Amino acid sequence: MSDSSTLPPARLRPEAELARDALSAPVLARAARLARWAGPDTRVDAGGGLVEEQLPAAAEQLGLSGDDAAAYASEAWRIAVDTGLVEITDEEAGTVAAGGDLALLTGGSPQDVLGVWLTALEAVLADASVPDLDDLVDAMAEGGEVDLSSLDWDPDAESEFLDGVLGNLYLLTVGEDTPGDAPVPLPALAASVIVPSDMGEPSNEVLEQVSDAMMRLDDQFRLLEPVGLVEYQPVDEALMADADEEPAAPVDEADVTRYGMVRLTPLGLYGLRARLLDAGFEVPAVGDLADKGADALLDGTAPFPPAAAHAETELWLAGRSPLDAARELLAAARGSDTGAPLRRLRCQQALSLVGAEAEPALREVLDDAELGGLARVWLTEHGARDVPAPPQEMVFWLTIDTVAAQLAAEGNSEELRALVEGLARQHSGFFDTVWRIEHPATPEVLEAMGRLHPDKKVAKEARKAAFKARSQQGG
Repeated sequence: MSDSSTLPPARLRPEAELARDALSAPVLARAARLARWAGPDTRVDAGGGLVEEQLPAAAEQLGLSGDDAAAYASEAWRIAVDTGLVEITDEEAGTVAAGGDLALLTGGSPQDVLGVWLTALEAVLADASVPDLDDLVDAMAEGGEVDLSSLDWDPDAESEFLDGVLGNLYLLTVGEDTPGDAPVPLPALAASVIVPSDMGEPSNEVLEQVSDAMMRLDDQFRLLEPVGLVEYQPVDEALMADADEEPAAPVDEADVTRYGMVRLTPLGLYGLRARLLDAGFEVPAVGDLADKGADALLDGTAPFPPAAAHAETELWLAGRSPLDAARELLAAARGSDTGAPLRRLRCQQALSLVGAEAEPALREVLDDAELGGLARVWLTEHGARDVPAPPQEMVFWLTIDTVAAQLAAEGNSEELRALVEGLARQHSGFFDTVWRIEHPATPEVLEAMGRLHPDKKVAKEARKAAFKARSQQGG
């Protein structure tokens, strides 16, 4: 994914709701509880961690028990320090005090709370990219330094791998083709970063890499769930048992959920979008354009999937009267540049959401060469009376404009192929007339019709017409 890419728009929950989710995430909630518990007698070691003798009291404060209680308490304390909820006042004495950011969790704005949570998220993501602690201990070389080569661990590669997985999970969440709240099977997510897109049947070696990646991701998502990034159903422990062990209960081999299922939470969507923005990606969110002009709306929604464009446009229209909105949209839709056809298509789609109060604005452009066709379509669809019939040249101009917009929006799609077939079938002598239409996209549209039409004879007529149109335009 290039950092110049424009990703599909995300539909974010209100910040107040996201802030509540952040405060209830176990990682931040525990860190805040320890920050409030810490006092004058609290002591930390040289690395800022709680001294060992105070870990049992910290664990008790968090309501933790069992063999891992001290480890969880130590982790919660480290998050408190990393997020500024606790500050070390004297490194030599190991004393601490409440950090300036602790007050933000109760008295700050939702953005303040989310800022603290994002810092906690970065700390947890860093932990998720580190190999198992037991492996680190075994890899300690003489002198107390970690021999990374013995771990077969590349920190940059590990971080890049996790970022790639989370990026793909983000795309699956905001994409139009999949429901954003549907959990993703862990094997599919692992394969998305391992299997080359042009590979047919994966080789055994690649499948082994996918299996290894699944196990790494299983550990990582277990760490990322408590910070509120994901909802995760771990890999079934029976799948990792030795082959000669009998399963505790009958298992369904076809049940894909046994291999792990992960879903990005609304808070996680917010967090990953913030990280992508920091990395330089264009990461729109539905509602970003609501207070912008119509030109920004039409250009901004041009690459959006239909449902996202619809949602963005509804928010934009909500702040304007129907008549003012229609006039602003029509004015922004004019132009002869390459992006103009798609702007007019988005304009037409936006106007379909405007009521009959907008009729005067549409009548004002009936004689406009670029807008008269779509104005007549709108007026007819809204049952307006006395709509003048369009001249033939306007009909053909609107046809070229519509196909050009579809090309820009969808490329050589099946819908466009059906449109091309219908145009050639319905209009006798279509190609003899259409090449003369003075629209900047006429040659391009006719060339596309030549590519898309399944009838070789019709396709040849389209290519001939495209040549004439290009010659007429001096191309």
